[in-house]
Amino acid sequence: MKIQHLFFSFFPILLLSFTTTTAATSIGVCYGRVADNLPPPSNVINLLKSNGITKIRLFNTDPDVLKAFSGTGIKLIIGVPNEILPVLANGAVNASTKWLQANIFAHVPANQILYIAVGNEIFLKDPYYTPFVLPAIMNLYQALQTLDPAGKIKLSTPHAASILSNSYPPSAAAFDPYLQSAMIPLLQFLHDSRAPFMVNAYPFFSYSNNPKDISLNYTLFNSAPMVQDGGLTYSNLFDATIDAFVSAMENEGFAGIPVVVTETGWPTAGGGAALPENALNYNGNIIKRALNDVGTPKRPGVGVEVFLFALFDENQKSGEEFERHFGIFGPNGVKTYDLKFK
Repeated sequence: MKIQHLFFSFFPILLLSFTTTTAATSIGVCYGRVADNLPPPSNVINLLKSNGITKIRLFNTDPDVLKAFSGTGIKLIIGVPNEILPVLANGAVNASTKWLQANIFAHVPANQILYIAVGNEIFLKDPYYTPFVLPAIMNLYQALQTLDPAGKIKLSTPHAASILSNSYPPSAAAFDPYLQSAMIPLLQFLHDSRAPFMVNAYPFFSYSNNPKDISLNYTLFNSAPMVQDGGLTYSNLFDATIDAFVSAMENEGFAGIPVVVTETGWPTAGGGAALPENALNYNGNIIKRALNDVGTPKRPGVGVEVFLFALFDENQKSGEEFERHFGIFGPNGVKTYDLKFK
């Protein structure tokens, strides 16, 4: 259904058009640290630079990690942990200003920060925190008016693909009706602040959960089978997933909001299709598409900004065995498979 756009009075200007995100010229990588065998952050910086990796997603505000990145020129997504959201949502703007100063800007300059990711995969998966997401974002946004007056740092929140109640065909995609009261105001904020919609997209999970109906070739960019959706043709599940989110936003009356893929990747071990050769195929194709601004069938030529998951295996993660095997590099800095980033 169409939603009339609301006006948030704290915005100095209501922005009605969008430009694409800037960063299709390089690929980002997620720096997860749920492990007990990782190299020190200083070694990680050298590893990133030697491989031409210029963007990193951090999942929290660990001061030692932020200090290590300070002054390196590496651009950052910095995560606000879910458990911090109630404090930020319920406090005054001044409290958010102090939190940002103490936890982020005391350690890393504003010009290195691309995005602040407020929470992670909260909607549906962590419903206790859902009411706090937008109020926290609003307080942080107002705090950034002083701390980042140029407005270059964008605020958003990464979503799991499960927030779509329907994703096939992409043009018919819809958000879970349960989320309407939270999703519509969030989309309004993203629209008005020119911030991206963030999604963690894993075709590997879709294939693993439904191998009878989803082809491995379709998830690995091997071109067959093709999926038709009106006048558009889909040769891979990644494109179909991104366009499903684009369509879901359009179907709510919000066109033009850019999409940033804050996580995607393929495991190298843990059973089934979790193999190094499949990880190389998948991640290699993701990189090529990002570097060449391929876009998607709905947005051809509009590069999708992507952060691969992840730098290292994380041996202390819970869940299925493959959850611990997404690393592109070993702890010694040697690539698990020959992935090229540029």
